Amino acid sequence: MKPLALALAAATALSSGLTSAATAQPITGFNLGIMGGENAQDRMTSNECYRAAIEAELGVPVKVFTPADYDGVIQGLLGGTLDMAWLGASGYAKIHLTDPEAVEPVLTKQNMDGSTGYYAIGFARKDSGIASIEDARGKSFAFAEPNSTSGYLVPGAELAETHGKLEDFFGQVRFAGGHEQAIIGVANGDFDAGVSWADGLGDWEDGYNSGAFRKAADAGLVEMNDLVEIWKSKLIPEGPMVLRKALPQEVKDKVTKLTADLHETDKACAYGVAHGEAKDFVPVTHDAYLGVVAARKLQESAQ
Repeated sequence: MKPLALALAAATALSSGLTSAATAQPITGFNLGIMGGENAQDRMTSNECYRAAIEAELGVPVKVFTPADYDGVIQGLLGGTLDMAWLGASGYAKIHLTDPEAVEPVLTKQNMDGSTGYYAIGFARKDSGIASIEDARGKSFAFAEPNSTSGYLVPGAELAETHGKLEDFFGQVRFAGGHEQAIIGVANGDFDAGVSWADGLGDWEDGYNSGAFRKAADAGLVEMNDLVEIWKSKLIPEGPMVLRKALPQEVKDKVTKLTADLHETDKACAYGVAHGEAKDFVPVTHDAYLGVVAARKLQESAQ
C-alpha cells in the first residue's frame, strides 16, 4: 500500500463517526470542475472515466462542469458550487488570496522522470521565420488566458523582465481564450507566435509527454512538426488537485486515494486526467505554491 494510502486509512479511522456531527453534513452529490484549455466536449470525454470512478466510490451522483474560462472554475470553488478541480498554480493562488479557507491542495502530477513541474513553451509556425523569442519582436503574440500560470503569469513576468513592457516588445499582445485556442491560433496563422505548456519531456514531434501540446497532437488538431519551439520558461510547480475544505473528511479521503491510485488502477483513465503520460499523482501542500502566491499577489497589486 502506498504511504499516502496508509495515511489516509489512518485519518479516516480517526475521523469516522465524526464527519457529520463535527464539521460537515453528508453529501448528496459531488461536482467536479475541469479547467479550460481544450474544448468542452473533449474535457468531458477525457474525464468521463474519472467521473464514473468517483461516483462509484462515493455512491452519489457526480457531475462534470466545463466553464468556458479558468475563472468559471475558480468562482465555482470560491462559491461552493464545485467540490473539486485540477488547477494551475496561478488559479490556486487566486483562490487562496481571495479565501484561504475555500480549498485545500492534496495531489499534484508527477512526471515520468519523477519531477513535479512543467514549462511555459513559446512557439511559432516553422515556416514563419521565427526561430527565437527575439525573432518575435514586433509580431502578434498570444497568451492563453489571464488566470493561467503557464499561459500568462509566468511567461508574462519572465518575458517582461528580459524584454521590458510586452506591449512595446511585441507588435500585438492578445489572449487566445485557452491553451488549445492559442496552439490552433498559431498553427492557423491567426497569431505569429504564442505560449502554451508541456512537461518538456519526450519528443517535440509528439507534443512532449504531457501537456496542452500533447493533447492537441493526440486529438489531431495540430501537426507538431509544423511548429517550432522558440522559448522556454523556468520550471513551474505543477498545479494541484484541490478539494473544497468544507467537505466531509471521509469524502476528501476517498477521492484523494482514488486519484492517487489511478495510474495503478486505470492507466488509460489517468492518461486523460494527466493530459498525457505521467508517472503518478503524488501528495502536495500549500507550501509548494508560496512563490506563485507571492507572484500572483504582486501582479494583482500592480493592476
